[in-house]
Amino acid sequence: MTEKVTIGNAELWHGDCLDVLQTIAPVDAVVTDPPYGILNLAGGETSAIRKSRRVNAGRFAGTALGAGDHEWDEAPSRHVLLTIREKAPIQIIWGGNYFDLPPCRGILVWDKEQPWENFSQAEIAWTNINRPAAIFRMSATRGEPNKLHPTQKPIRLMEWCINRCGSAASFLDPFMGSGTTGVACVRLGKSFVGIERERKYFDIACERIENEQRQRRLAV
Repeated sequence: MTEKVTIGNAELWHGDCLDVLQTIAPVDAVVTDPPYGILNLAGGETSAIRKSRRVNAGRFAGTALGAGDHEWDEAPSRHVLLTIREKAPIQIIWGGNYFDLPPCRGILVWDKEQPWENFSQAEIAWTNINRPAAIFRMSATRGEPNKLHPTQKPIRLMEWCINRCGSAASFLDPFMGSGTTGVACVRLGKSFVGIERERKYFDIACERIENEQRQRRLAV
């Protein structure tokens, strides 16, 4: 069962991404951060996730970062990734080092400016954009306080990704999570299609994107 919510030029779907992908039109670019599957491989939460649950006191934190909830960390299959890539000529997929993807020239790196060795100090995105490798530097702890999802990316990082897609005007995130890619699209005046199967994160994404569009209208 799928549900579609339209907020301005954002089309948000609650449902399984493979089901929804079969019904939506192609877009200019995919920018997404799929689950990597590392929590399920490790058999539980990392210390970083446990700390995130403790320190975040946002309105949604009690439900979004619930202890022992690893369903969101199911990595996409090769078939899902192929289906996603068929939806757009430009693709940026975070966590690309975990997935079965072709070699790429323009790998993207997020330097998280993390001084502690027991935390990941960087994350990698696979992309088919034929440009030299690039690094984005922003603190993972200071740059995005009050996270609403355990692996939420900074909005500025997703804006950086979108800007690397040239003249692309429409974007897809089939693993929308709390909607950060959608918020970045609103800020940059791009249209957005997001898919999220977890109800709690879908609701968070809808609210964040609606709030961002409201602020944008007030600023005009």
